[in-house]
Amino acid sequence: MAPTPTGRSARTRSRSSEIVDLAARLRLSATRLARQLRQQSDIGLTPSQLSALSSIDRHGPLTLGDLAECERVAPPSVTKVVAKLEADGLVTRKVDPSDRRCSHVTVTERGADLLTESRNRKSAWLAARINDLDADQRARLAAALDVLETLTTGDES
Repeated sequence: MAPTPTGRSARTRSRSSEIVDLAARLRLSATRLARQLRQQSDIGLTPSQLSALSSIDRHGPLTLGDLAECERVAPPSVTKVVAKLEADGLVTRKVDPSDRRCSHVTVTERGADLLTESRNRKSAWLAARINDLDADQRARLAAALDVLETLTTGDES
């Protein structure tokens, strides 16, 4: 006997559809927010350069191979990005004394200052937007952050 439209199969499909719709809304909102935050950065770096600089700051010192893996890009792409960051005085490369073919990249003080400026600009813009919300919206946003953090700290595969 086939399940009725009000049976378990219909409820499962309905719940699955709701989850897919929720995922699509979340993806779109997250994409828009990321784009708007990138626009607020306005520090003269491309998104690839800013991402690499942030990764070096967070995980450094890194080899170019480790940075390529961290950024999930090809090594030649990382080499170009790091060369530009180095030319701008935002990172330095130091040759590994135990393997002269390998170098480690670190963020300079100027690079760290630029990252701080970028983060401060983004946080100020976001704080102003949050300030425009009413108290109930701010409370719901705060409650949703725990869930968002759970979603984003899982496996990134």
